[in-house]
Amino acid sequence: MLPRKSVLNIKPYKPGKPIEEVKRELRLKDVIKLASNENPFGPSPKVVSAIKKSLQNINRYPESSCFYLRQALAKKLKVKENQLVFGNGSDELIILALRAFVSEGDEVIVAYPTFLIYELAAQIQGARIKKVPARYFKYDLKAMKREVTGKTKIVFIANPDNPNGTYVTKVELEMFLNGLPEQAMVFIDEAYFDYVEERDYPNGLDYISKRVIVTRSFSKSYGLAGLRIGYGVSSPEIIKYMEAVREPFNVNSIAQAAAIAALKDKKFLLKTKRMTSAGRKFFYSEFKKMGLRYIPSVTNFVVFEVGKDASLVCKKLLKKGVIVRDMKAWGMDTFIRVTVGTEKENKRFIKELKRIIV
Repeated sequence: MLPRKSVLNIKPYKPGKPIEEVKRELRLKDVIKLASNENPFGPSPKVVSAIKKSLQNINRYPESSCFYLRQALAKKLKVKENQLVFGNGSDELIILALRAFVSEGDEVIVAYPTFLIYELAAQIQGARIKKVPARYFKYDLKAMKREVTGKTKIVFIANPDNPNGTYVTKVELEMFLNGLPEQAMVFIDEAYFDYVEERDYPNGLDYISKRVIVTRSFSKSYGLAGLRIGYGVSSPEIIKYMEAVREPFNVNSIAQAAAIAALKDKKFLLKTKRMTSAGRKFFYSEFKKMGLRYIPSVTNFVVFEVGKDASLVCKKLLKKGVIVRDMKAWGMDTFIRVTVGTEKENKRFIKELKRIIV
């Protein structure tokens, strides 16, 4: 039996190793994970309480439309309820957009490097993918716009970007959107939206239209990565078609209850942002002392260069019980991405890195 042509040459996505797997394989008792941009401070106590309460109803199918979460989020974002779509993480929203709007042979434009799921999901859909190199570790929106043709169906923009942690400004985004062909949809992925403090960073919701969709996640700042829940905001027309190709029970009841509780805990979100900012600054200071070049980030992770094969450094760190991510999958062979952890985790990472590098 042969698979579809579009999946013959696909390389499966490889996520960061989980803590328990490393403990088993290396027989380690104390392992920290700073590889997958998770929130080390969460979830919020209010979320834990809501999850416990929701367990009483797991014998029932979840609310398919995310009714109560939809109400709460529409109120928070000041949008209409029919402008929202929910997914099993932001990844599913990427898939839904491609499934709804892209046919085999249509063009999809992505930056390189960027979040790997854009290209992977587009390949599965049978799209023709155009990859536009980043410039100085930032999206080159001018170059991306030049690649847009009458056959372009979706342009993916991660803002801020993963893996680089950089962002496009309000002026840059507006120049890009101005004059795009009507059929070209722009998918703005704002998974790391809550971490950004820069004044010239654009709020994607200000550009919602018939051709712009903005997605965000509960996995990062809210600490719900294990529950898989994200949401998209767009015009009712775009949402209608994404809803049409969405599976009916894609977001489980526990995730819905947790997300509602998370939205209510503003203190937890502020604490997460404050401690993440402090962790980034700590990394910058230590990297400077070690003479390591890094990419200034607006997210909860930092990418830095080790000047040699980064995978070897990551393997040595792994043996010490520290999980980080080398950037080989993005073509950045000498770079490592490290997630901001707790203060204790950050210090342990730097201590082990110094033993290997210095």
